[in-house]
Amino acid sequence: MHHRRTVGLVIPCQVASPQSLTPFHQTQRSVARSMKKGRFNSDKVVASSSTTTKPLKERPMNQIKYIGMDVHKATTVIAVQDKVGKVLAEAIIETKASTILDFIKGQRGTLHVTFEEGTQAAWLYDLIRPHVSDVVVCDPRKIVNQGQKTDKVDAKRLAELLRTKVLTPVYHGEKSIKALRELVQSYSSMIQDGTRIKNRLKALFRGRGIDCGGSSVYNPDERKHWLAKLDSTAIRARADRLWEELDCVERLCEEAQQELVAEARKHAAIRILKSIPGIGELRAAMVLAIAVTPHRFRTKRQFWTYCGLSVITKTSSEYELVNGRVSRKNKRPLVRGLNQNYNRVLKGVFKGAAKTVAAGPWKSHFDAMVAKGIRESSARLTLARKIAAITLTLWKTGGRYDDKKAMILHAA
Repeated sequence: MHHRRTVGLVIPCQVASPQSLTPFHQTQRSVARSMKKGRFNSDKVVASSSTTTKPLKERPMNQIKYIGMDVHKATTVIAVQDKVGKVLAEAIIETKASTILDFIKGQRGTLHVTFEEGTQAAWLYDLIRPHVSDVVVCDPRKIVNQGQKTDKVDAKRLAELLRTKVLTPVYHGEKSIKALRELVQSYSSMIQDGTRIKNRLKALFRGRGIDCGGSSVYNPDERKHWLAKLDSTAIRARADRLWEELDCVERLCEEAQQELVAEARKHAAIRILKSIPGIGELRAAMVLAIAVTPHRFRTKRQFWTYCGLSVITKTSSEYELVNGRVSRKNKRPLVRGLNQNYNRVLKGVFKGAAKTVAAGPWKSHFDAMVAKGIRESSARLTLARKIAAITLTLWKTGGRYDDKKAMILHAA
């Protein structure tokens, strides 16, 4: 290649089409042509090597996405929305760990996922939580369904409610408490099965006009006495099988209780909880497994509601006009019993603890309430609420119950 020098610039003499030259070379060629004709003005020359083509539009990698999942046994319907409510994607996939994770990992940006509380909720929460920014397991009873109801509509509605932040979340505890929770569920199932068998056994005798009050019908030493009251061989065989089933369930219940207590002793909070009157080692394990942490509840009233110990009151037409001014009517709200949305296990724990202290360390306090005209059931409810309040306070502060601080009983 031959060159000719022109005022310090090296201009190539190779013949090339204007279309094949880069913008920088085109600029050099125009400068050389202007210098040759004597029209070169250095003030108008802009030294730049950048291209004149438009830059590609950058794709945002931190896009916020809201994913609603309508989960069923075989399939899961998914809807993905952006921050303005536009549906970005819809999918119907198999309810399988690998399939769900493949879909989640294929989504770019900041992911917020929601699905309803149900059979697969705990498994799905532990599966998805490490791969997304946030997971909300919502309460389906607080979702108002309007219009059509299909799986796709439900998934879109969940994504929309998550985007607008109107879902009521259901708490799912830490993994450190999972083993204890499984053992509590196992023990509770054994207790329920035993209660069901006892009810069937008593129904067998009551159905034939035989009084079977009390618990003697369950006693192995008195079964021959109860069998003699039955007038049919088939009925006796049925009763024998029920007794045998009851013995098996009671043996399994004892084993489940031992495993539960052994696992509960690994947690430091058990020593605090079991120091409270009426809350032994078994009940303390149940409280720890279900509530997990006291910091979920800001006040004792929130804890009462979770335990089914909150009194529901209703009122209407509260205000009136008196001399042109708005004032509240002097009428008491109507009491409508206890709240119906609660944890059954915790309510059984605190109601059972109330019965224990009513016949033991707090008997004088219980008798004083009954002497004032309070019904025994209402007095036991008051004791259950006091125990729950003390449990929450001591659990938060890390202290132990002290009988000498009797004022805490009346202040709770």
